Amino acid sequence: MSPISRGFHGRRRDVDPARVPPGQYVVDDFPVLSAGPTPRTPLDAWSFAIGGMADAGAAWSWEEFNALPQETFTVDIHCVTKWSKLGTTWTGVSVDTLLDHVDSAAEFVTAWSDGDYTTNLALEDITDGQAWVVHTFEGEPLAPEHGGPARLLVPHLYFWKSAKWVRGLTLTLDDEPGFWEAAGYHNHGDPFKEQRYWSD
Repeated sequence: MSPISRGFHGRRRDVDPARVPPGQYVVDDFPVLSAGPTPRTPLDAWSFAIGGMADAGAAWSWEEFNALPQETFTVDIHCVTKWSKLGTTWTGVSVDTLLDHVDSAAEFVTAWSDGDYTTNLALEDITDGQAWVVHTFEGEPLAPEHGGPARLLVPHLYFWKSAKWVRGLTLTLDDEPGFWEAAGYHNHGDPFKEQRYWSD
């Protein structure tokens, strides 16, 4: 997961230790880690779709997506490369809202993105107010380097599960490893259990 941005420095801070998973250190900046070039999709060409094992899929243009109910919230985020950033504020659409009119027997999803990135998640990890598709960070449009115009945000899992440049969710009956999972990263990725790799 490289390159790493300049300013990638951790330091000791007075924070509630319960907020920092084992093996993590707190940063004030926002490191950039990507496996390839940064996609830059024009907003008039952007869409978000839900498909796969669903009776009827759903899709939204950028304008339609931004007309959906929006939520602004503050969460801590944790990268598998051992940095944590606390108290980050985002705005976006809850995955619950996106799935509201989708009927499916699926138990898993594959999030897919521009740049051919995928990551797999259990539906139980992205529903009940646990995940969003976000477009705003700290009151500003999400920069392409951080996954803009929109990324998945699943803050209770390691940050690779929060797919950058997300364009859709494919509902599946079986759990299908994504890009990093197929390369040896943990299938679930709970930072408080240090689930970094398949052997953890």
